[in-house]
Amino acid sequence: MTTTYSDIPLTRPATPLLDRIDSPAQLRALPESELEQVADELRAYLLYSVGQSGGHFGAGLGVVELTIALHYAFNTPDDRLVWDVGHQTYPHKILTGRREELLTIRHRDGLAGFPNRSESEYDPFGVGHSSTSLSAALGMAIGSAMDQNLDGQPGRRCVAVIGDGAMTAGMAFEAINHIAHVDLDMLVVLNDNNMSISKSVGGLATYFSKLWSSKLYNLFRESTKTLLKAFPSTSGLVRKTEELMKALVAPGIVFEELGFTYIGPIDGHNIPLLVHTLENLKQVTGPVLLHVATQKGKGFSPAEEDPIGYHALNKIPTPTRETPAPQPSDASKQPKYQQIFGDWLCDMAADHPELIAITPAMSEGSGMVEFAERFPQQFHDVAIAEQHAVTLAAGIACEGKKPVVAIYSTFLQRAYDQLIHDVALQNLDVLFAIDRAGLVGEDGATHAGSFDISFMRCIPNMVIMAPADENEARQMLYTGYIHIGPAAVRYPRGTGPGVTIEQAMTALPIGKGRLSRQGQQVAILNFGALLPTALSVGEELDASVADMRFIKPLDTELLDQLAADHTLIVTLEENAIAGGAGAGVSEYFAQRGIVVAVLHLGLPDIFIDHATHDAQIVTAGLDEATISERIKARLLKT
Repeated sequence: MTTTYSDIPLTRPATPLLDRIDSPAQLRALPESELEQVADELRAYLLYSVGQSGGHFGAGLGVVELTIALHYAFNTPDDRLVWDVGHQTYPHKILTGRREELLTIRHRDGLAGFPNRSESEYDPFGVGHSSTSLSAALGMAIGSAMDQNLDGQPGRRCVAVIGDGAMTAGMAFEAINHIAHVDLDMLVVLNDNNMSISKSVGGLATYFSKLWSSKLYNLFRESTKTLLKAFPSTSGLVRKTEELMKALVAPGIVFEELGFTYIGPIDGHNIPLLVHTLENLKQVTGPVLLHVATQKGKGFSPAEEDPIGYHALNKIPTPTRETPAPQPSDASKQPKYQQIFGDWLCDMAADHPELIAITPAMSEGSGMVEFAERFPQQFHDVAIAEQHAVTLAAGIACEGKKPVVAIYSTFLQRAYDQLIHDVALQNLDVLFAIDRAGLVGEDGATHAGSFDISFMRCIPNMVIMAPADENEARQMLYTGYIHIGPAAVRYPRGTGPGVTIEQAMTALPIGKGRLSRQGQQVAILNFGALLPTALSVGEELDASVADMRFIKPLDTELLDQLAADHTLIVTLEENAIAGGAGAGVSEYFAQRGIVVAVLHLGLPDIFIDHATHDAQIVTAGLDEATISERIKARLLKT
């Protein structure tokens, strides 16, 4: 029986059995009777380690038993185990030789928060975005089958673990369709932590799950196929009888119709049942879907009661007499940009019934919880379906309503065709509130918003804005709302510089920036949240600083003036230099025949690994000291 904790351990728990496991091979050497103890120790260590380091939390607690059973039943890393998204892979990392390193997770030079091919041979596919596991695992199964055909040896098993949330994405269904068509040996584990299916997890469902995965049942199934070929006239009756049996106790008939052998749902916290089922399924040919029911946050009572709130956990401070507990800082009291967006959304909806807010499964992260409660008829959470979200907004705009799509920059990448073809090409009236623009700290490269300026700037009809502070964010959202046509406001994760937010909303003139500081020789053109840094450098070097506000259209009058009055133009942005706002400035100068020295500062042509946001800024060369040094060096060449 699972041990349940109510508090996070502040000291390392005793884990004598877990400490002997540095690889899945050592796990497989244990008798099955000891796996329950492994699960209890693993869960205790997971609670302790995440409390020490911070990180994703509830999802990992929910798959402790499943992770153990998968590594126990399959010969990893030779058998491929592909996890979807990766929030739930902390137990997997613990069992695959990274137990002590888990204390470094999401820290600079530490473990990644998601599976990473360069980190371990047990991570066969790097992830961070959802719904990729099925396609990746199928690709591995195809490659393995080719090797098997060449040497005649049994192919490796390929297993994909996907959550019920990730299964909502179109990409997952595309892969399911192809998996059924290819008909290779492949196991899909559907990790379902939706409590609505708990009634299906009982004695009868468990009995049939054992039956359907047994050699006897599958012998019957294969014999039935032979019988159907011999007596075609009986095929309808036999097939309908089998489907009726399964439909009585399981929701998987749709997967059966697609060509899968469906097993479940079974209790995802019952290790003997999981191991027994997985061992049997290794003998089943063709694509198989195992449906397991788990509880997010299992074994930690606060997370069981609030799985959303405990999706991730901050590092827990351990105060002593020498180091008293930290007091809340002024910065912690500042509203995050996500709250600014949520407040603006509620304020607008109160007076604008035509406003429709859309999010692809990010209502909490994007600050939309209050809006969803107050304006449910104007709110659509479309689940993990970014492409659908954007085209849905296009359709809503066709009916004279005003859709606002709240989406992380990294996830907008998944809907690029829809942004171009369905919105911009038709010049439809859609506002994009682009969250997590720029670097995102501990979530690393998979979630960084490094490219949105570059991929949007080339699209006709787009208006693109980047606020330098909290008040500009509010006013730009209003500006984008009343603008007729596609518009985007990109803003960073977390808090801003702390300026006063004006409740009154005033539309900014499209394509107009402002001069924030008058200097000489050097003009720093800032696009977005790095304005405080630009002003500090401007004070040091007596440089002019412009808050450009608009990336598209650019303030060409301001550009003409600054180019005429300065010998060096410096562009500054938290976006890839390639194709970014600075590139737009140089393109304008080239088009007009303006000859002036230009220095582009932004994200370099690398993926920046997880670390604190401040550390990432230093890596990118966007800290005050590095910016100042690069400007001085460039002036020497002017």
